[in-house]
Amino acid sequence: MTATQPIQVAHYTISPAHRPFVIAEMSGNHNQSLDRALDIVDAVADAGAHALKLQTYTPDTITFNGASEEFYIRDAKSLWADKNLYKLYAEAYTPWEWHKPIFDHAKKRGMIAFSSPFDTTAVDFLESLDVPLYKVASFENTDHILLKKIAQTGKPVIMSTGVASVADLDESVKVLRANGCKDLILLKCTSTYPATPETTNLHTIPHMRQLFDVPVGLSDHTMGIGAAVAAVALGAVVLEKHVTLRRADGGVDSAFSLEPDELKSLVIETERAQLAMGQVSYTLTPKEQKSLQFKRSLYVVQSMKAGESFTPDNVRSIRPANGLHTRYYDDVLGKTATIDIVAGTALTWNLVESERVNE
Repeated sequence: MTATQPIQVAHYTISPAHRPFVIAEMSGNHNQSLDRALDIVDAVADAGAHALKLQTYTPDTITFNGASEEFYIRDAKSLWADKNLYKLYAEAYTPWEWHKPIFDHAKKRGMIAFSSPFDTTAVDFLESLDVPLYKVASFENTDHILLKKIAQTGKPVIMSTGVASVADLDESVKVLRANGCKDLILLKCTSTYPATPETTNLHTIPHMRQLFDVPVGLSDHTMGIGAAVAAVALGAVVLEKHVTLRRADGGVDSAFSLEPDELKSLVIETERAQLAMGQVSYTLTPKEQKSLQFKRSLYVVQSMKAGESFTPDNVRSIRPANGLHTRYYDDVLGKTATIDIVAGTALTWNLVESERVNE
């Protein structure tokens, strides 16, 4: 596989020639309500998302129920400042028995449904649900145990690249490849929540595509849709955004999540961006061909008698383009009219004497 080869996931083709593959990440924004989770599925389907993604873990599979300082988030600027990791993940996780009804509803709404597994037991569970692809989260992108397990399924893999060096990524890509991953997509990701535009560094997208020779997208934690649109202009083929019904409802990831109307705008505007990229072309479109008549040309704008000289007062460059090209303006000035000319007449060579006056 190379960066330009298409990747088929269920009924969707991911490639630079296709509209961006938009993933709606539910995360913990269901707020521990299955009904709300299903409502989110409907909302993102209505908004035009192509895929719905969950996160598959339990507090025990992602961390340890420890009381020491290392199991607390002590960054005062974090959305989860002073939270105990185990309690945070207990609040955020999606119960495994919810996965099937959520996936089934997403499929019913025409979306691809999949998840990010956070340990090998989650991969086994997702395999039992026959997911069509896997996502590797940024904080797991150097967990070789997990990478090997995912790669061995033989299914396409999307991996976020946050909190990883180039050396880390190179090693992880090699681990995936060595264990059977043929279809790989990397997502440029800044793992801060929310991320700022200044730290998003979208120019990494084409560089990463060239470096690893794989399709590249964006896992976007910035507010709004501007970064996603710009990413498409730089070649992103996949876009991942956290989603919620309403930020005001709260939830572990709600502060940096898109609401349905914003997601709809993202789908529309990124597709427009992809279509607008096109190819290098200086050829006029058929509609532009029709507009040629409205370019400028030389017209007689004051009535003239035969033998009268053409001057800047009686010859001007105006629309439409039925007269001589403006490149001949200096050649015409000083020459004389062959016949009487009515104001508003397109200037043509048969109206111009071939010799200058007084030469």
